[in-house]
Amino acid sequence: MKIYGFGDRNKPSIMLFPGTCCYWKTNFGHVLEGLQQYFYTLIVSYSGFDETENTTFISELDETEKIESYVRENLGGKIFAAYGCSLGGSFVSLLVSRQNIHIDHAIIGSSDMDQAPKWLAHLETALIMPIFYPLISEKGGGLMKKVFEKKMNSGNDSSDYIKRFMKMMGAGSEIDFSFISKESMKNQFCTDFYTKVGEHIQVPGTTIHVFYALKMGEKYRKRYLKYFENPDICEYDLQHEELLLDAERWIDVVVQVCGIVK
Repeated sequence: MKIYGFGDRNKPSIMLFPGTCCYWKTNFGHVLEGLQQYFYTLIVSYSGFDETENTTFISELDETEKIESYVRENLGGKIFAAYGCSLGGSFVSLLVSRQNIHIDHAIIGSSDMDQAPKWLAHLETALIMPIFYPLISEKGGGLMKKVFEKKMNSGNDSSDYIKRFMKMMGAGSEIDFSFISKESMKNQFCTDFYTKVGEHIQVPGTTIHVFYALKMGEKYRKRYLKYFENPDICEYDLQHEELLLDAERWIDVVVQVCGIVK
C-alpha cells in the first residue's frame, strides 16, 4: 500500500479512499488540484492496485491496519477529513469505529455499505469476477465493456453519467492495468462484502457526513441510519458517486461540510 501526499502540509489534511478496484489517479486526479487550495491532500493507493509495488490486496482489515499505522507514524494519529468513494466509505467507517486513529470529518461518498455472510460474499464474488475483471485489467474489456458502450451510446439521460463514471474507474484508459491481479480484485470484492463496519457508529469529536445519492434508492438511507448514529446526511438527486464526477461542485461541498471558510 502507498499513500501519496500533495500540497501544503500546514493546511488541514484530507485523505481520499478509492472505490472498488479503482486506480487512485483516475479516481481522484480530476479533483486533486482544486482540493489542494484548502487541504494537504493524501490519496490511498491500495495494495495490489499500485503499479510501483509487487503486492497483493489481502483483506479490508489488513489494509485498514496499514492505513492506521501510516496515520500514527506520519500524521500524529489524526486526520482532519477523510473521503471514501464507494468501497472507500467502508474504510472510512472502519477507521472511525476502530478508534485507533481520529478523524474530525468522516465523509461517506454514496457508498452502498453492502454486507453479507462469508458464504454469500464468496458466491457473489465468484459470479462477478469473470465479468468485472476483464473490464479493468484487459484492453478489450470483455462483455461488460460492450454492455457499457451500448449504454454510453444510447443518448438517454444516463449515458453521460456512465461515460464519466467509467472514465473515473479507468475503463478505456491508456494505462496498462495488468499490474492488478485477479487475486487482489477478488480479495477486495469479497472482504468488502463480509467485513462488518459496526452499527450506530458514534465517536466524540467526529462528524460523519454521508453524501446520499437519492437515485440509488431509499434502502441506502436505512443502511446509513443503521451503521451511523446521527449522521449528517447530505441529499443529492444524483446517481452513485455522480457528485464526485463534478470536480468543482464536489470540492465546494467537501469544503462546506468541513467548515472551511473559502
